[in-house]
Order: sequence, then structure tokens, then C-alpha cells
Amino acid sequence: MKSEYIHHKLKRNNRKKMITSTTTTDYQNFFKHSAHPANAEQYFRELLDKRERRYEDLCRNIINDMNQYGLSVVDDFLGMEKGLKILNEVRSMYNAGAFKDGMLANMKSDVQSSTPRGDKIRGDKITWVGGNEPGCSNVWYLTNQIDSVVYRVNTMKDNGILGNYHIRERTRAMVACYPGSGTHYVMHVDNPNKDGRVITAIYYLNIDWDAKESGGILRIRPTPGTTVADIEPKFDRLIFFWSDIRNPHEVQPAHRTRYAITVWYFDAKEREEALKNAKLKSSQTNNASAITQQAEPDSTTTPQAATPPIVAAATSSSSSTISSIPAASAVPTANKALTPASMNTGSGALNANVANSSCAASNEICT
Repeated sequence: MKSEYIHHKLKRNNRKKMITSTTTTDYQNFFKHSAHPANAEQYFRELLDKRERRYEDLCRNIINDMNQYGLSVVDDFLGMEKGLKILNEVRSMYNAGAFKDGMLANMKSDVQSSTPRGDKIRGDKITWVGGNEPGCSNVWYLTNQIDSVVYRVNTMKDNGILGNYHIRERTRAMVACYPGSGTHYVMHVDNPNKDGRVITAIYYLNIDWDAKESGGILRIRPTPGTTVADIEPKFDRLIFFWSDIRNPHEVQPAHRTRYAITVWYFDAKEREEALKNAKLKSSQTNNASAITQQAEPDSTTTPQAATPPIVAAATSSSSSTISSIPAASAVPTANKALTPASMNTGSGALNANVANSSCAASNEICT
């Protein structure tokens, strides 16, 4: 099956746009009926019903795509106005020097910096955003909209594979910039070691992106063999795909600046098990260290050689702590009962350098 076929099917299935704000036409129609309050009330009731139906259709399309292809593409997610506000915030953060080189697990920053940029496994620069930082209100808005969709598809009836998971937590948003010059990220898996992540959500911010000239395509191999899905990082496009070994993927060389915002959603059971195993392993390591020190009190620790990079488990150079922040109400006001009120961003501090390529004990989630 060719990538063009998969992409065509996904695009066709998700023609409906995500309705997140009142349009100019909505206001015009409201004022048209404002002289007659009963008419205006009826108009907005019908408008909310229409949004609910379209929102329901969108979520159903995502469910169908995830069950059939393992990924889903939604275009025009927030609209031009809101997308531009998010892009401006991201550019401001980048220009302020908030972004750092993305790192691989078990690789220190000085080791990675000595690697020629063209030979890097990943060439992006990233920063982590919880949403309560100054100048990030629109990024926060975006993550809450994605939260609402993920919560909805996870709790709808007849949702297939999505019904196998209990999703109530996510990571903070990873804002990434590929600064052109052929920067890329080789084929990898986000969650190869059962760290809890089940869904990867990526939102793109690249206006007038032409993949033929600029590259930067996200290539996903959702099934074994030759099947691939090539996804262009177009402005206001949101994609979802399974985070585990079902979806190895790569970012092909980008020849102009390429922005993306990624959020990972946890399955509660797998995440709990991952944290439990990490805690147990840490305890065993500490006990072994204590025994060694008692047996050889005068011994010194020999610096270990740098561990070869493991592509399947990459991590950020950031060491800030993940905070627990409840998600705000979803914008479609008719759907307040569907708000993922318990959708929190992570569950505590994790270490930046991940032992044994496991994300369960990292300070920021592996990418």
C-alpha cells in the first residue's frame, strides 16, 4: 500500500474542521436576530447543537482512523487566527533562547555537542511547556483542546482499540524546532519499553509548507513491510498515532525552519506499572551501591564510558520538573460535561538521563 493512498484516506475522513470558536458569521447572525431575544436564543441553541454534531463526527473519524490505520490527520484544527497566535508564542520562545538541543538517552550534552550536526540522530531544538509560563497562554489553549479530543475518543462508546486504555494523564507539551539545514530525526519509536505513553499528538505550525522544496515530512510505518504514511507538517494540522512499536517514524531532513508541538498521553495501567518498576530498580541500585561502599569504603568510582545512543529512547536536555495541572474546560461550551477535568500533566519529577533507555524514570519524557 502506498503512502499516498493512506494519506488520501485519512484526509478524506477528516474533512470536517474542529469548531473551537465563534465565527464572524455567527456574530452577524446573532445581531440579525438580537431584536427578537427568542429568535437569538433559538439560533444559538441550534448553533451549539451543530457544533456538537460536528465535534462528534470529528471524534468518530479519529476513532475509525486509529482503529484502521493506527494514525489520524485533522486539518484546520483551530483556525488561522488562533494558530498564528500559537506560532507567535513559539517564535518568541525560540528567539529568547528557550530552546535546547534534543538529547538521546544516556548521552550527556557535551558528548552530543561534539557530534557533527549533519551526523546527529536528531537535529531538533526543544523546550517543554506546562502552560502556566508567561507568554504561553495560546500553547496552553492548544493542549486543552487536544485534551478534550483525547478524552472524548477515549470515553465514547464503540471506540474499538481506544477503549482498551484509561487515559487521564499526559506529558507537558514539547515544543520543537528543526532549524532547517537538513536537520532531521532518524526512524525511532516513542515508547518501545512500555513507559505508559499510548498516544502521540503533534500539532504543526508551518505556513505555506511545500514538502517538495522544504522536506520535513513525518514518515510513519504503521504496519510491517512497505506500508508508509508521509505526512506534511502543514500549518494548523493535528495528527494522532500510537506511541509504541506499532508506529516507528522519522522526520525527514527539513530545509527551512519547522515547528511542531507534541504531547504524549499515558495509559494509567501501563504508566503505573512503569513507575513501579522504575522505583523498584532504583531501590535495588541504591542497595547494591550501599553494599559495595561497605565492602570497599576506600574505593573510587571509575567514570563509565559514554553509552551508545539508543534511538528508540531519546530525551530532552531540559531538567525542569513536570507539574500537575488540571486541564481547563474544553471550548465547545455545549460539551462541558466532557471536560477531562482529571487530565493532569505527568506525575512527578523524572531524571533527564534515562537509565537502560527507559522513559519511566526520566525528568522529561523520552521522544
